[in-house]
Amino acid sequence: MLETSPAETPVRIRRAMIMPLRFSSDLSVLRTPVLVLGLLSSLLLTACGSSPRRVSYETEEFDSTTSHTRTYAATEAQTCEAARRALLSQGYMINAANPDLVTGRKSFQPAFEVHVEVEFRVVCAREGGKAGKRSTVAFATALQDRYGIKKVNNSASVGVGAFGSLSLPFAGSDDAMVKVASETLTDELFYDRFFALLDRFLEGQGGEEPATPSVAPEAPRPSAPLAPPAPATPFPVKPVPNPG
Repeated sequence: MLETSPAETPVRIRRAMIMPLRFSSDLSVLRTPVLVLGLLSSLLLTACGSSPRRVSYETEEFDSTTSHTRTYAATEAQTCEAARRALLSQGYMINAANPDLVTGRKSFQPAFEVHVEVEFRVVCAREGGKAGKRSTVAFATALQDRYGIKKVNNSASVGVGAFGSLSLPFAGSDDAMVKVASETLTDELFYDRFFALLDRFLEGQGGEEPATPSVAPEAPRPSAPLAPPAPATPFPVKPVPNPG
């Protein structure tokens, strides 16, 4: 068995302590490329995910004229009056009612902290028909506004003479409705139901205006014949004696 001197023992201990340090440095060298590759891949994924989204109005093709329009054999005033009654029958608050324009608004609560308002607008425009008959085109549009609840923090402050205002540690929060989205409704079934209801109220009004019967001018009455003049009455003339 070999004996080691006390002077060689610390050297071996020092070498044993240095070996793990070299091993850890090798791991750090291997770990650096992995981190670089991970960073590059994350940057590529971010670039791919941040591609611009297509806006909804870019798909507008202006190829349909039946979703928001209907033609009725009635006047503008009759068509808009039927639209007003149709909106009133469904709980809409009428904001304006003119012979050629009707607007109404209705509120909905689909969720606890979500508020939705729908503004309905109907425009009645005259259109010439065949054989002199008048017709009206009704244009309907519904705008949906969505609101959400937002908490607003506020603190109390007191004015103190020459020192200005002093803020007190009394804080509170108020709930405020904030518009978060606005969109025009494009569901064809939604407008089909409205136009069907408008047609029902229009039929109740009798459709077209009753034609005013034309009165023929009275023929001039023949005047009564004039009476013949009375014959002249002869008066006798006395002879005047000749003085010669």
